[in-house]
Amino acid sequence: MRVVVTGGAGFIGSAVCRQLVQGHNAEVMNVDKLTYASNLGSLEALAGHPNYDFERLDICDRKGLDRIFATFEPDAVIHLAAESHVDRSISGPSAFIASNIVGSYTLLEAARAYHSNLADDRRDRFRFVHVSTDEVYGSLGETGLFVEETPYRPSSPYSASKAASDHLAHAWYKTYGLPVIVTNCSNNYGPYQFPEKLIPLMILNAIDHKPLPVYGAGSNIRDWLFVEDHAEGLIRALTHGRPGESYNFGGNCERSNLDVVKLIGRYYDEIETPTSPTSSLITHVEDRPGHDLRYAIDASKAHRELGWGPRRTFEEGLRSTVEWYLANRSWWASVRSGIYDGRRLGLLRA
Repeated sequence: MRVVVTGGAGFIGSAVCRQLVQGHNAEVMNVDKLTYASNLGSLEALAGHPNYDFERLDICDRKGLDRIFATFEPDAVIHLAAESHVDRSISGPSAFIASNIVGSYTLLEAARAYHSNLADDRRDRFRFVHVSTDEVYGSLGETGLFVEETPYRPSSPYSASKAASDHLAHAWYKTYGLPVIVTNCSNNYGPYQFPEKLIPLMILNAIDHKPLPVYGAGSNIRDWLFVEDHAEGLIRALTHGRPGESYNFGGNCERSNLDVVKLIGRYYDEIETPTSPTSSLITHVEDRPGHDLRYAIDASKAHRELGWGPRRTFEEGLRSTVEWYLANRSWWASVRSGIYDGRRLGLLRA
């Protein structure tokens, strides 16, 4: 099986690339623009592997995409390339419109042209997995779960751009017959995550004995999914999913942001035994504009149709993540010193 993975140098994309090559013996072409959040160091395990190749390319580049499809001749696409940080979308939404909407459209069109010229047997087997987020559904109240039929109510420029790309993907299936499968996932965490996100930011701030900034009261609730479990789900969607369908992936691990930060502090203290408890570094800051209260995923369709379920509990995954960042300073030190210093993003004022 030959798979084009867009955004394969990112957090989730690199996990997908590693699993495809090492666990499924697939041939992978990683297509990545190498934005600030990309890191080829996340793919060192695949360096020199005969089944892995990399091409630096913006998915808005139609000619470049056509060339890759023509030369690599993939059996599938897993589309992960995206601008993905809510706070950055608040400060600068234009990059999200360009990558998430225009880029997805360009990739869908390139895939459609390629798919239409395949022989019948290969055309029937081809799949396009479009990877999205549960944030397209908006905010839940204190009860209930997102299901695949939940109406879209995006709150941020990021989630609005992903909602738009989801609609494009579904339309390319219904209008053109491109065999698209759409997936929506809850918050991912784990090794190799860029440190602007909550969990790695808190871990690195704990290491540096810096404040642990928590939005508002920290009562916003997220459903957490270990990245390797999500990668397994995406591959199951590729191999077992039905074109035209959507599948939700969640960890069944609802936690408030404050509880997550406290647990990070507990694990850090158990491993490193600092002189004062890490929880004393927690600082409550002004809330994010339009901050959704709660996300929670019903993944029963993926369980039922794909045979998928998360393997790790949140406690197991989070402790292993803290341990990984402590053991892999070389991966994040250059990012922390040069690309992202841990400052808060997404303020409406300059």
